[in-house]
Amino acid sequence: MVKSYLRYEPAAAFGVVVSVDGNISYDSSGRHLLAPALEKVGVWNVRQGICTKTLSPSPSSRGPSSAVTSVAPSPSSMIASGYADGSIRIWDCEKGTCEVTLNGHKGAVTALCYNKSGSPLASGSKDNDIILWDVVGETGLFRLRGHHDQVTDVVFLESGKKLVSSSKDKFLRVWDLETQHCMQIIGGHHSEIWSIDIDPEERYLVTGSADLELRFYTVKHELGVNEHVSSLEEKGTLTDGDLSAENRWEVLRHFGEIPRQSKKERVASVRFNKPGNLLACQVAGRTVEIFRVLDEAKSKHKAKRRMRRKKEKKAAKGEVHAIENGDAIHETGEVDVPIVTVTDVFKLLQTVRASKNISSISFCPITSKRSLATLAMSLNNNLLEIYSIEKDSNVKTLSIELPGHRSVVRSLALSSDNTLLLSTSHNAVKIWNPSSCTCLRTIDSGYGLCSSFLPHCNDKYAVVGTKAGTLEVFDVWSGTQVDVVEAHGGAIQSIAMIPEENGFVTGSADHEVKFWEFRNLQNPAPDSGHLLQNVGNKTMDDDVSVVAVSPDAKYVAVALLDCTVKVLFLDSHKNFLTLYGHKLPVLCMDISLDGALIVTGSADKNLKIWGLDFGDCHKSIFAHADSVMAVRFVGNSHYLFSVGKDRLVKYWDADKFELLLTLEGHHSEVWCLSVSNRGDFIVTGSLDRSIRRWDRTEEPFFIEEEKEKRLEEMFETDLENSLENRYAPKEEIPEEGAVAIAGKRTQETLTATDSIIEALDLADIELKRIAEYEEEKAKGLIADLRPNVLMLGLSSSDYILRAVSNVRTNDLEQALLSLPFSDALKLMSYLRDWAMIPDKVELVSRIATVLLQTHYNQLVTTSSARPLLTSLKDILYSQIKGYKDMLGFNLAAMDHLKQLMSLKTDALFRDAKTKLQEIRSRQSKRLEAQADPKEKRRKKKLKKASDMHA
Repeated sequence: MVKSYLRYEPAAAFGVVVSVDGNISYDSSGRHLLAPALEKVGVWNVRQGICTKTLSPSPSSRGPSSAVTSVAPSPSSMIASGYADGSIRIWDCEKGTCEVTLNGHKGAVTALCYNKSGSPLASGSKDNDIILWDVVGETGLFRLRGHHDQVTDVVFLESGKKLVSSSKDKFLRVWDLETQHCMQIIGGHHSEIWSIDIDPEERYLVTGSADLELRFYTVKHELGVNEHVSSLEEKGTLTDGDLSAENRWEVLRHFGEIPRQSKKERVASVRFNKPGNLLACQVAGRTVEIFRVLDEAKSKHKAKRRMRRKKEKKAAKGEVHAIENGDAIHETGEVDVPIVTVTDVFKLLQTVRASKNISSISFCPITSKRSLATLAMSLNNNLLEIYSIEKDSNVKTLSIELPGHRSVVRSLALSSDNTLLLSTSHNAVKIWNPSSCTCLRTIDSGYGLCSSFLPHCNDKYAVVGTKAGTLEVFDVWSGTQVDVVEAHGGAIQSIAMIPEENGFVTGSADHEVKFWEFRNLQNPAPDSGHLLQNVGNKTMDDDVSVVAVSPDAKYVAVALLDCTVKVLFLDSHKNFLTLYGHKLPVLCMDISLDGALIVTGSADKNLKIWGLDFGDCHKSIFAHADSVMAVRFVGNSHYLFSVGKDRLVKYWDADKFELLLTLEGHHSEVWCLSVSNRGDFIVTGSLDRSIRRWDRTEEPFFIEEEKEKRLEEMFETDLENSLENRYAPKEEIPEEGAVAIAGKRTQETLTATDSIIEALDLADIELKRIAEYEEEKAKGLIADLRPNVLMLGLSSSDYILRAVSNVRTNDLEQALLSLPFSDALKLMSYLRDWAMIPDKVELVSRIATVLLQTHYNQLVTTSSARPLLTSLKDILYSQIKGYKDMLGFNLAAMDHLKQLMSLKTDALFRDAKTKLQEIRSRQSKRLEAQADPKEKRRKKKLKKASDMHA
């Protein structure tokens, strides 16, 4: 009889405000801040300081959820989030639901950017590729290749016509999205480019790297029909090199550099605010440099003042006619047009210093009247801080923090009734309710490495061993520290309770194993006033890494740094057994409740199961891909859990030495583990600052099925390295960039291909059955033709159309590419009928386009396919033209309605940006008009001075 086991599933993850790997961003309204928290995206109401929504993948999604690595809001309520597995999810922020999942990247998504309309989405990844997505059509348009290292940032230019990308290969690339090619490659950086951004008016582009300065580029827009070269010369933005043939296609031109204040750290991100008057430069440290961005009129005025000061200095030295930087006073008295430099536009305003290292920043799109801007920061210690940027200072207005740990969770301990959970980190002890995942107490403490409740006191007290060698006793009910004992001369690595007794054992790096008793508050320890009394010592030969006491309180096992485990008698402290076998030090250990087995986990990645009676090694298992950090038996059984630095939680059968389950969920090293008494749930703590609860369900599973699932997962991860792809000749990427298909082959696309092939096969069988029926009917053998149950009573064409329509839009292209030519030809034979269905014209066009591009050579040489292509050509062209005309008519009608409405009301349908540009142009002309009389008077004075010298 095959034995079944009960499955453990992830139930909750708590304690995380913001992840270190992802970027934060305000939504388009400015009321909510989007903060990635491991595999979730928290939507925070900044004013109230509460998380209103959590955008998390559904539990039904295939496989474990990856961590969020990038977030980008659209101009509407949609939000795009990129993940470490290369997928992208589009969320409706108002509903909190995932609208579509896009798969195309083979590495983690590092950059996301919407264009101004919010329809195309550009994504960059660690696989060195950029993909442009059609969010409305839920499909990838094309893939841009050319970078030789991971893409770090992307921005749109000229309302989506061009795209600029940066990479760790030290180059900027400008892509023309209409022709889908790289039109400009910009070098000059001495280190990796980590971030780029462009101001809202698309005048300047800034890049941040590990160089000591920020680089700025001017954006050259395409000349309009009525724009003459002379108009650009008047603005001072056109030089002699602009008219040359080699510079005609340049989009970005080097403008200058500004030295950074922080020389040690690299630039992590550069961001303009929405009005474009501020630029923030965040370094990989604790500072953010805020630059003031002057408009065109002010920068010209500043350039004139700079020129005037230079000429006045030279005039005082008698060098009036000297020429510097092309600016001079000629004998005619005329003054050249001032050249605006980067220092005339960008000026350092102030430096914002945070309490900890900054992970990412984001400007709020809403600007307060009392300040210049509002800046949000995510810190690497699990905090969000909001700063108000004023003219001369900055003020921290809000700090968003959940009661989670600020650093790695080092130890976990459950109370005897499983109602309380204690966790420790570098500066705090926290008491949790493991059922509701809420923090009940936060108590300041030392660096806690191990902890435990005291069961004989009804779990009122808890003891924590610290890195400084002290034992700290806490009153859990009141949330206060009641005692601190200088226990060891080194870090206390482990605490083990003595069953049925009022005491425990500690092991330390000072080679000491100490035995303690706990006294009540009414009867403190004599001569010391402490609650703890040392009742015995045992000096070992090396550092003690972990201790464990047998359930019958007969033995104490001590693991040493010399890779051995000493089993001592608890009463006499004499040696009973010595366990040899590990190649690296033992980091964790546990004894089964019946006292028969002892399991040890080591830094050599192995679990060893020993018999406690004779000390023989029953089995050595290569358990994890990295160090085994914690191991615990489940209740009165020989099942055990182990966690490691490979981010995995594993469930084992210590009698059969078999792996039962592998639980994936953590996104960093797992350091600690605690199992409930009944084994109904376990709790794990990780370097990602999260605490996760895993619940035992009533769903049974079998070992053979789990083995098959693991093999399928291995097959899926190796899809891109399959035999036909592994030995295929790899194409060299040309220097100017290349275009490829946006999607990628996954298990879902292979399943979709199988469903289409199965539908085609069933349709062939049904057509043969119908033909046989027609023959029998012609012979007079009349019988009723019953519908095919396997095809749900549908006709052959409708059944295949149903199978194709069920394929996700993003997976359709890859599914069609995997079809053999014979099945592709069968599928094309049905396109003629489907094209007559009004709402399937777009689907038919996509299928026909992909199949024609893929099998063009074979279709041309196949004589039976020519009539099919001819008929399909006539039908598709006419159908598409009809729908195109209908859409054009509807758009024209909407424009007409807009004009009618604008005539009836005073509220005109005008673009706010156009109106703002008009206001700014009028203001700049007014300033220039005010400056002209002063300039004329200054020219007259200079002319008189020159005449006097003459």
